[in-house]
Amino acid sequence: MIRGMFSAISGLRNHQIMLDVTANNLANVNTVGFKSSRASFKDQLQQTYQFGTAAGPTTGGLNGRQVGLGVQLGTIDNQMGSGSLQATGNPLDVAIQGDGWFRVGLGAPPAMPTETQYTRAGNFRRNDQGYLVTADGYYVMGRTGTTDAYIQIPLGATDTIVGEDGSVSYIPSGGGARTSAGTISLAQFPNEEGLTRVSGNRWIADPASGTEIVGTPGGTFGVTTSGTLEMSNVDLAAEFTQMIVAQRGFQANSRVISTSDEMLQDLVNLKR
Repeated sequence: MIRGMFSAISGLRNHQIMLDVTANNLANVNTVGFKSSRASFKDQLQQTYQFGTAAGPTTGGLNGRQVGLGVQLGTIDNQMGSGSLQATGNPLDVAIQGDGWFRVGLGAPPAMPTETQYTRAGNFRRNDQGYLVTADGYYVMGRTGTTDAYIQIPLGATDTIVGEDGSVSYIPSGGGARTSAGTISLAQFPNEEGLTRVSGNRWIADPASGTEIVGTPGGTFGVTTSGTLEMSNVDLAAEFTQMIVAQRGFQANSRVISTSDEMLQDLVNLKR
C-alpha cells in the first residue's frame, strides 16, 4: 500500500508538469512565432519478484514477475511546425514560409554581436539610428556573401520593402532609384527541436541542435513574406484535450492515494 502511494505521488507530480506545459501553450496562443511543447512520460524503476526462466526438461519456463514503482518525466518536446500567417500590412512585419530562423545579434553596431540567437517572430522595426531590430530591440542580422552584417535603413527613407529573397530595399529621402539596405539572413539546424528557449520568442543553439547553417531566403531555406506575421502554432483543440487528460490522470492518482489511505486505516483498526 505504501508503495502504491509513492507510485501515485509520482503520477501526481508528473501530471502537474504535463498541465504546466499545457498551460504555457494556452497562455501563448496569441504570441507571435511561438512554438508549442508536448510532455511525455516513461515508467520508473521496477521491483522484480522473480526473473524469467527458460524451458526445462519438465516445465515450459516462467515469465518474470515485476511491480512498477511509478512514472517519471520522459521528454518535453518542442513542436516546430509552422503557425498560421496573419496579414498586417506593415512592411517590416516579416514571416518565413518554410524552413529557417531569423538570426538576432546581441551587441551594438559597428561591432559584430557577441552572441547570436534565433526567432520566428518577425515583428521588426527600425530603431533611432535606422537599424532593423526586433520588438525587444535586438539587431536583426543580415548577410553579405559569407559575412554577417547589420541592416540599416537611412533616416528619412521611404517605401521600405522586404522581398521573398530577404532583400531589404528603400527609396532614399531625396528620391531616386531604389537602394539596397542588405539581405536578411536565416539559420537552419540539423535538429531544430534541440534548440533551447530563452525569452522574448528567442532561442539559442544547443549541443543537441547542432551548429547553425547560415544562408539567405530561397533554395533550401524558406522565403520571406513582407506585411505578414507567423502566429503561434498552438492547436487549441489539442491543448484542451491534453488539459482534460492531465486532469483525469491527476484525479486517478489522487484516488489511488485515497484508496491506499482507507486500506491502511482498516488495517490499523483491526486491533479494535
